[in-house]
Order: sequence, then C-alpha cells, then structure tokens
Amino acid sequence: MINRCGLLTLQEEPVPLKSIEVELEVRDHVATVVSTLNYKNKEDKPLEAVFVFPLPGDAAVCHFSAKIGQTQIVAEVKEKQKAHEEYDDALSSGQQAFLLEESDQSPDIFSLSVGSLPPGESASIRLEYVTELAVQADDGLRFCLPAVLNLRYQPQGSEGAGVQVTSVPASLVPYSLSFSARVSSPRPISKVESNCSLDPLQYLNTDQTQATVKLAAGHKFDRDVELLIYYKDAHQPTAVVEAGQASAEPGSLMGDPVVMVSLYPEFPQSVMSSMASCGEFVFLMDRSGSMSNTRIRSAKDTLLLLLKSLPMGCYFNIYSFGSRYEHIFPKSVEYSQQTMEEALKTVEQMQANLGGTEILQPLKHIYSQPCIPNQPRQLFVFTDGEVGNTKEVIDLVKKNSGSHRCFSFGIGEGASSALINGMAKEGGGHAQFITGTDRMQPKVMQSLRFALQLVVVDISVTWDLPKEVSVTVLSPPITALFQGQRSLIYAQLTGQSSEAAEGCVTVKYSLAGHPSENQLHFSLRPAEDTGLTVHRLGARTLIRSLEMDERESRGQQDGGVKEKVVKLSVQSGVSSSFTAFIAVNKDNSEVIQGPLVRRNIPTPFARNWAGSSLLDQVRNGCSLEFARNWAGSSRKLGRSMRGPPPPPPGQQLQMCAPPPPGQQLQMRVPPPPPLPPPPGKNSGRTRLREGRPSAATSWVPACYAYTPQPCMTAAPEQPPRDPLLHLVSLQGASGCWLLDPALATALGKTNEEVETSKPEKANSEVWATILALIWLHAFKMNAKDEWELLAMKAASWLRAQNAPCVTECVDAGNVLLGCSMRKEALGL
Repeated sequence: MINRCGLLTLQEEPVPLKSIEVELEVRDHVATVVSTLNYKNKEDKPLEAVFVFPLPGDAAVCHFSAKIGQTQIVAEVKEKQKAHEEYDDALSSGQQAFLLEESDQSPDIFSLSVGSLPPGESASIRLEYVTELAVQADDGLRFCLPAVLNLRYQPQGSEGAGVQVTSVPASLVPYSLSFSARVSSPRPISKVESNCSLDPLQYLNTDQTQATVKLAAGHKFDRDVELLIYYKDAHQPTAVVEAGQASAEPGSLMGDPVVMVSLYPEFPQSVMSSMASCGEFVFLMDRSGSMSNTRIRSAKDTLLLLLKSLPMGCYFNIYSFGSRYEHIFPKSVEYSQQTMEEALKTVEQMQANLGGTEILQPLKHIYSQPCIPNQPRQLFVFTDGEVGNTKEVIDLVKKNSGSHRCFSFGIGEGASSALINGMAKEGGGHAQFITGTDRMQPKVMQSLRFALQLVVVDISVTWDLPKEVSVTVLSPPITALFQGQRSLIYAQLTGQSSEAAEGCVTVKYSLAGHPSENQLHFSLRPAEDTGLTVHRLGARTLIRSLEMDERESRGQQDGGVKEKVVKLSVQSGVSSSFTAFIAVNKDNSEVIQGPLVRRNIPTPFARNWAGSSLLDQVRNGCSLEFARNWAGSSRKLGRSMRGPPPPPPGQQLQMCAPPPPGQQLQMRVPPPPPLPPPPGKNSGRTRLREGRPSAATSWVPACYAYTPQPCMTAAPEQPPRDPLLHLVSLQGASGCWLLDPALATALGKTNEEVETSKPEKANSEVWATILALIWLHAFKMNAKDEWELLAMKAASWLRAQNAPCVTECVDAGNVLLGCSMRKEALGL
C-alpha cells in the first residue's frame, strides 16, 4: 500500500501535462538540452497549468516557445514585473499566454505557466538551455537532467517566501519522460555510463567521435538522469572561437566573437610530490531528517576516513546542523591521537535527528571564528542541498572567500546544483555530487587531496592578441587552481583580424614560491556549427556575476547593476533572476470564455523522508520537532497534511517496532506536560504554533490504524562493518597501527599467527603498520582512492622510524598474508 500522507497528491484531478521529451546534444564539454512538454486539456473548462521544476543551477535558458495547433509563438525575454503584467493582462482579456521564470531564491528552480488552454486543446512547449559539463574525480564529464525537486526548507527569518511546489512520490508522477543524447568530440568517446538503464551506445562513425544513446524503455521518473561521458585524452586544453550574431550590433556581446578557453593546469612534479602538512579543516555535516538511513551511515564512514587521513600538526573541528547546529569542540583543536579519538567517539553517535536544513547559522558561526595563523582554513560542507535560501548561503561564502576554501558535496537525488556548485565556485574549492549507489568516500578523498595541495597564489590571466583585436573577459577572476582540474574562461573579442591570425592566453601563478605558467595558443578563426552556445554561456557567466554584485550593493548608491542585468538578459535572450520569458498568442481571434481552473503539475521527489508520514520520519531518525516544522512548511508550499495535527512541542512519541505482515502499527502520545513559559529568541528554530491537541488527545496518522497492543522495542539492525573501514578505524593519528588482537581480526588472522610471524628484531608497531599496508595494497586496490592518503601517512611514519628490518617485515608479512608485495610498492 502506498503511503500518501504528508503531501497533496493530484491523483483525483486531471493533470494536463502528458509527456516530456528531452533531446541532449553534447559537444566536447558543453551540452545543449531541448525539452518538449506536451499538454492536453481533457476538461470542459479552460485551464491555467503551473509547473515548478528543477534545472541545472548554471544552465543558460535561451529559448522558450509554444505551439498550439499550427501556430508557433516564440517568447521574448522581458523585465520580470513587465512580463507578469503582460501575462495577467493576456489572461484577463481571454488570450492564451505562457510565462517561464527563474525562482527568486534559487537559480536552479523554474516555474512554467500555461495560461488559457481551452477545453480539448493541446499545446507543445519547447524549452532550450545550454550548460557546461563538470569534470568528475575519474575524469568523466557529468551531465545531470534534474527530475527530482525535494522540499527546499525555508529557514525562519530568511529573505523571501518559499517556492510554491506541488510534489508527489516519483511512482505517482502521471506524465512520461523520454530521453535521448547525441555526443560528439574531437577525441574518441570511450564510454557513456548512467545511473539509469540505457540502451547500448551507438557509434556513428569509425573513429568513435560521435555516438548516440537513449534511456531504456520503461524508465520511471524516480531519480535525476545522470550521464557520465568519458573521452580519450580528456585533459587537453582547448579554445573555441564563436562568430557573433549577424543581426546584433557590432561591439555588443552578441555581435562580437566570443572565445571559450578550457585550461587544465599541470603543476611541476617536484612540487606535487609534497603535501601541505598544515591547515584548519572544518567539516560541516548535514544532520537534517532527510539525511537518515544510508546517507548518515555513509557520512559517518566518510568522516572516519577524513580524520584518519589528516596530517599531524593540522587543526580541525566538526560541526553538524539541522534546525540548530552543534560542534564537537568550542574551537578548532590541534590534531592528535586524543582529539581524533574524542571526535570519532562523537561521530559514531551521530544521527539524522537535528530537524530542518538551516545551514546559514553554522556557517556564520564558523566564519566568526578567528583564523589560526599559518593554518589555511579548508571548509568541507556535506548536505542534501534542500535549502530555500540558496542565494543567501552563496553570498555568505563569497563574502568570506578570502579567508578559506570551500569544498561542497551534494548528497542524494534532488540536491540543489545551484547551492553545491555555487558554494564551491565562490569559495575557491571543488564541488562533488553523490547520487544513487555512488560511494561518498572516493569523491570526498579527492577533494581532501585538493585541499592538501599547496595553495596556488598570485593567479593572473594575460592575453596576447593581434593589435587590432581587444579582449573583454566575461568570467570572474580565477581564485583557485587544482592539478589537472579544468578552468573555463569566457571572453569577448572586439575588432577585425585575418582568418589566419592566432591568439594566446597565459595563466601565471606561484606555487610553493616557484612562479609557473601554462599557455594555450589558438586560432581566431570562428568554429563552424556552434550556434550561439558559447555566447549564451558567456552571457550567463556575466549575468551571474552581476547578480551577485547587485545583492552585495543593496542599500548602497549603485542601483544600476539590475538595469545592466536586464539589458544583457534581453539582448542575449538568456534568463536571469530579474527577467522572464513571456509569450502571448495574439493571432487567436477567439476570446477564451469563463474563469480559468488552475492545475498544479506535480513534480517527483526522492522518497527518503520527504512526503512520509510523521511516524515514518521519526522512525527514520527525524526529530519530532522537525516533523512538525516540515508539516508547517509543506502547507506553505501548497501541500497538505492528512489526518489530525501532530503532538505539541515537548511531547514524545512512543512507538512499537515494525509489525509482522498483516498486523497494524501502533503509535501513542502521552498527555502533555503543563505548557512552559513562552520561549525566547534563543534557538532560531521554526515552531509550529497551531493545532495543539488537548491533553486527552492521542494522534494517529490517517494512513495507519490504531490497534491497542503492548509496545515492543527492537534495536535497528546494523549492517556488517566494512573490512576496509574496520582496519582504518584501528590506525593511530600518527599513521601507525598497534599490534593487538583487533588488528589480527581485521587482517583475517589469529592474534597468535600475527605475533609468531613477527621478525625477532622488529618493533611491534612497525610490524603492525607494514602488515596493514600490505593488506591494503594487496586486497583493496579497487578502493585506493579512499585509503591512499592514510597509507602515505603510514609510510611516512615508517620512514621516520629508521627501522632496521623493514625488508624482513615485508617478506614475513607477504608470507603471513599470502601476498607478494614489494617494499617500493608500499612507499618504503
């Protein structure tokens, strides 16, 4: 039986959206996406259909049109207020109108309104956007078609109102999705992988530089569609020059050529062999209710690996947040065996029980802490990204970007790409997404390797162009460079040059006191068949920078930034937070009669805690307070809670264990205690003050029947400990292992076998550490990304011991564990 508590489903109302068709075209590392949304009004009244849906946070929406019968209407970009007025006027006068706009709170949420769709009429909406593909840890390029839109938790006191969303579990989405992709690149395509079932990859030519792929039949709209595209020799710097639009004014952004430069800095090997041995590492972990079950377990395992991999001499602290936030230490402490053990003890007890996703306050607290001299601050943020104040959070990270680097991790389906990418971009760090069955650990450890790289400073970009050509850089200054990671630069080229002319871009920087540079020479001859993709991405980059400048200048004299954004958005045809696409069918001579019936198109959400009953949420580790808060937020977002209101603040639920098949669940609420005095303004938590039941009320969700029977208690079943994590958990902060029965168990041997195999003159800790290294290299090479840093720390510790019998220990360890590892392979 499907649990439908906790949301407004539309299964009893007709949904006019029937299908979505998506065509993806990937050219090297840029994607063009065309979505066609097919509507049909099967009711006897005219409709207004409203659809709120996610898009990639860095997408440049560049085309919006509607086709009704044989009539094609292409939308224009206009200032948002004017577009709203034109849309309302059209509906009032009985005309068909279409409106597409970006959310004020987050650039990855859009709203599409189809107004005055007559009875029996069909409409086809075409939406086009372009976006860059992010480089992953394994060098794959990631494209994500967002399908899931989870509730964005709106913290109390944050700016603006929440987005009006209507959601249903993915299994109840009433429209279908078809998806096909065409990939082309100058380099051969090695493979295409996905979190969804795909039909086999079809190559279109013999050199395998073009291919097509599509979703397998029967795809359900239950997850974001993720493609990972792999090219041979992917890390090649490139530059694409795109000709301007013939109809645009010369000297304008759209009239001039625009170049997109893709750089992959390569640092000297002598510098890369050394890792930073200092730093302040601050880990901020989401413990909201939506992080329950596998997410919080994976997060705890990840924190274990992070803490074991930190270098001696650094500083660290761990924060966690929900409706409130906690920290393990009052301020960052020096990394040692004692502080590591204390932190791990607390991490082991962590649950997803802190309520809503209020990330702003812990960030403010972290930034208020004074930086430690000679210890560069590195912030790691783990969240499912379900926040409603995305722009506030990104602005705060940018404001403090001079004092730290921010590495962000989006966890699960529906994580906000605008939040995760925005925090990393403005914080000079790196963003990662963990979805489906992805393991969090290798992606996080790659970011830790970036954080341990020596900091690149004094970054500058210079251009060498023919004297008749000038350059206007559209991208913000580069603030961070990482080994092998791509940096994109967009620039407008003004002036005439010969087709044979060349340009050169040079990135200069200093690393460990050594000045370095990377150069790329490129032809100024425009590429063929690029459309205006590069121009639109360049315009989007500049628009985003200007929007952030506008938010920073609020309350100051500079009021012209918004006008610049609107002008650029209208000229380029690219969406912004201050503009909207508006289309009105002025050719239709028939006035549409009668009041419009509004139909909210439901969006799928990922079934973790969102949409579950209050009982489900609490059983999944969500706090009772947050379940109440979520109920209140849901009502604000157009959802409704079924059944009586939840218990008042301060009460606890008594629940029995899951019942056997065919039996019913019981949930009891004890009578409330006397009401306390009104709370002060101390916690910042959202409190639901309506619907308090009387003292005698017991509340049972509508989807569960109440059967009086004794309550049972049963400890949740814990999955078996991963052997790798078991061994890692035994490592000391210095990098060594102790010779004890726990180590023998982790190695799959008895304590007696391990003790008697030790060479006579060998130190016990040296012997134990070498055994651990042999086991890692021999049996866990497939997870090397996860343990490589802590193994380097172990090898460094061994070298520092100047032990006389390392070779004998390696030989004896190979015999004991049945391996044949060489000393050099272990880093010794």
